[in-house]
Amino acid sequence: MEGAHPFDWVDYGDTGRINPVDKIVRGMNLGLDGVDLELVPFRMLPSTGISVDDWIELAGVVMALDAQANIAGVVITHGTATLEETAFFIEATCHVTKPVILSGAQRPPNTAASDAMVNLRSAVSAATQAPAGVYACMNGQLFAASDVTKTSNFALDAFEAPEFGPLGRVDADGGLFMARAPIPAPKVLDLPAGAVPRVDIALSYAGSDGTAIRALTSARAEGIIVAGMPPGRAAPGDRAAMLEAVAAGVVVVQSSRATRGGVPVQPYNRADGILGGGGLSVQKARILVLLALASNSDRDAIEDLLQTWGRLPPTPRKT
Repeated sequence: MEGAHPFDWVDYGDTGRINPVDKIVRGMNLGLDGVDLELVPFRMLPSTGISVDDWIELAGVVMALDAQANIAGVVITHGTATLEETAFFIEATCHVTKPVILSGAQRPPNTAASDAMVNLRSAVSAATQAPAGVYACMNGQLFAASDVTKTSNFALDAFEAPEFGPLGRVDADGGLFMARAPIPAPKVLDLPAGAVPRVDIALSYAGSDGTAIRALTSARAEGIIVAGMPPGRAAPGDRAAMLEAVAAGVVVVQSSRATRGGVPVQPYNRADGILGGGGLSVQKARILVLLALASNSDRDAIEDLLQTWGRLPPTPRKT
């Protein structure tokens, strides 16, 4: 995107000027000897408007590029609003054999002190050096797709991994230092082949009375992720609506608004048919449930996925 003036760091989305990838890199000298860029146009849209259909098609493009022997890695330029969600969708659906790096900018490339070129340079450099996997690269730091989240609206260091921190950094000379190895994806899920199930998120807060959950149930949501109060508890009114949703056949997941620590499988929830959300953020838990429902996974399998992807061990079930 382009800003309207050199300090348009806030309202640049209103200009309507979105550039294709060839224009983005035209004239950029990334200073990376021996690296050739193959430009692959895909979409020109604000990341606030991306849909599951876009993700499915993008995953196909990523897998096709990953299969090409002459390609060392893939960089996806992306708006920062949903960058972490796209990264997780790709990680959850693509068995990649090369690094796939998502990167964006907090400030448009035609504005003062833009981070667009330096982030792109870091991402391209990381794509030639990182182990196979899906990452986000922002502000010189490399993050695991399942860990990263945007924590600031406008700061240049807006992306963090609150629980475990970044995996590594891209140094000033373009070298990549990996402080630790990424954890392999527990299980890669199939891309939805037909209609995508509706899965929504409801926020629980002081005084919330279940209205949102009942509305989503009425809208025929097949899954509802409840972002509960830390450590993963719903307000009483929401709890009642959650039980109604379970009785209506909805997959209900108790997650948390907290940015660190997971929601384990708890006996009182399990007895009522409510799944433990694990350690994923609510937006990533939604993606995982959506994919699991699309592949006809049952509740136990969905809960195991949430726990293992969320860095928690599955809880043994009594037989």
